[in-house]
Amino acid sequence: MTTYVNLFSSYQLDSLQLSNRAVLSPMTRTSAEPSGEANERMARYYSRFIKGGFGLVITEGIYPDLNSSQSYTNQPGLATAAQAESWKPVVAAVHEAGGKIIAQLMHAGALVQHQGFTPIAPSAVKPVGTMLEDHGGSGEFALPKEMTHADIRQAVDGFAQAALRAKNAGFDGVEIHGANGYLLDQFLTDYTNKRTDEYGGSTERRIRLMVEVLQAIRLAVGPTYTVGVRISQGKVNDFHHKWNNGEQDAEIIFNHIANAKPSYIHTTEYKAWTQAFSNSASTLAGLAKRYSQLPVIANGKLGDPEQAERILKSGEADLVAIGTDALVNPDWVRKVKDGKPLTPFDHSYLHPAATLREEEYTIS
Repeated sequence: MTTYVNLFSSYQLDSLQLSNRAVLSPMTRTSAEPSGEANERMARYYSRFIKGGFGLVITEGIYPDLNSSQSYTNQPGLATAAQAESWKPVVAAVHEAGGKIIAQLMHAGALVQHQGFTPIAPSAVKPVGTMLEDHGGSGEFALPKEMTHADIRQAVDGFAQAALRAKNAGFDGVEIHGANGYLLDQFLTDYTNKRTDEYGGSTERRIRLMVEVLQAIRLAVGPTYTVGVRISQGKVNDFHHKWNNGEQDAEIIFNHIANAKPSYIHTTEYKAWTQAFSNSASTLAGLAKRYSQLPVIANGKLGDPEQAERILKSGEADLVAIGTDALVNPDWVRKVKDGKPLTPFDHSYLHPAATLREEEYTIS
């Protein structure tokens, strides 16, 4: 049996002492109450991964404000005191099982799949592709309204206040969702951001909002609290997108993020171990590591422990985030340690919807 020395070594992420390098990746499950409050099902679901050997879980995307950030029906929030209070039993269940939990904060921007409000975005550009059926959507996305400077300030403040609520609810950290086509990624992406002000045009300007959100959160939660950021090239509605200027963009993006002093960067690609650009030998995780000098979590088809061990051994990543493979193997860590076979993931598992199955919160 392979021992996976790197995968099962401990790691210190800020003040968080982790027993191994395996992290549960954030995955949208749309199983909260209609009010956006977390529930007992979710407490059992998240703690189950800790019992299965994961040292750290990152939650599904949580919306930070009531104005315009919610993407999906039955998505959880951290926009109100009641929503924050509802997360306390989830946090307690994870801690009681011996693990750590980070709240991922996600603003939908244009990717809205409900009728609650008119979506807002950097520019009035209709999202490509179609809504996600796994999360209750169908048909094309609506045309969003271009954000005013007041809208931008409101969004930044929403992230900061939600981060403070997360800290006060007992979360071990927060991660801002700057990936996969949601609001912060919409600002970063050239074809969804047609602005001509300080938030549009060059890569340096398009990364500005992500930096401002990180700075506002850091101001709200203090210098020692764990604050991460997730970033990607591909999107849920544009899987194959690449940054237009390749590694030059990566250098600018990761340098600017590092200057905002997050605790880590979490990269996600379809296959984390493949080269980020055709003219670069490095992975996106490796580029994040090179240009930020921060701890890096890599995500993307790393449910194969050989691949997970390889990217850790290379030094391109410090931690690996396991997503869909963990859904069918909540005890992925224990199985790998014991040399037991892993159940292969099939996307039909998330059909007709990605909401929690009963066995995911009733089996300990």
